[in-house]
Amino acid sequence: MGLLFKVKIKNISIYPLGGITKFEMPINIAKKKEFLILVMGPLFQILAYHILLLLSPMYKDTISFYHYNILFFNLLPIYPLDGGKIINILISEFIPFKKSLKISIIISYITSLILFIKLDKKYLNIIIMEVLLVVLITKEYKKIDYVYNKFMLERYLKPYKFKKANIINNINNMYRDQRHLLEKEGKYYTESEFLLKKLKK
Repeated sequence: MGLLFKVKIKNISIYPLGGITKFEMPINIAKKKEFLILVMGPLFQILAYHILLLLSPMYKDTISFYHYNILFFNLLPIYPLDGGKIINILISEFIPFKKSLKISIIISYITSLILFIKLDKKYLNIIIMEVLLVVLITKEYKKIDYVYNKFMLERYLKPYKFKKANIINNINNMYRDQRHLLEKEGKYYTESEFLLKKLKK
C-alpha cells in the first residue's frame, strides 16, 4: 500500500510472527492514504495468522497467543502505535492538527493508566511494558512542536492542492487536508506568504 501511494520505505524488519515497515511518510499525506497504509498492517497480520495456522496447525495455541497479543497491542489508542495514529486521523478531521496531536497524547496517557490498573502487575514484563509505554508517549509529547513545524515546512516547500479551504487567524490552527488563508490585523495571507514571513523572523 505504501508503494502504491509512492511513499518511501525506510526499512522492513521481519520477525517469526510478524514484521514492521517503517516509512518516510510526509505529515501532509492525505488522511485517507495514511489510514489505508496503517490498516494494511493489521489486515496483513490477520492474513499471515491464518496462513501460519494452515502450515502449522499443531502450534495453534502458541500462534494464536502471539497473534492476538501483538494485534491488540498495536491497535491500542496509544500514539505512535498504529491504533493511536488511526485515532489521530479521526480527531484531525474535526479539529486543527496541532490540537489533535495533544488530544492523542492525552488519550494515550489515559489508555496507559487504564492498562496499568487493569493488568496483573505481579509480572515483571507487564510493569516494563507500562514504563516503556509512558516513556514512548512522553517522547511523542515533547516532539509536538517539532512535528508541527515540520508539518508547516512541508506546506511551504511543496504546493499541496487540497480541495477544502479555511480562514484562520492563528498559525497553530491549521488543519490537515485543507488549505488556509490567514487573517492578521485585517490583512489576509496565503499559507506560503505567512510561512515565509514567519521564517524571516
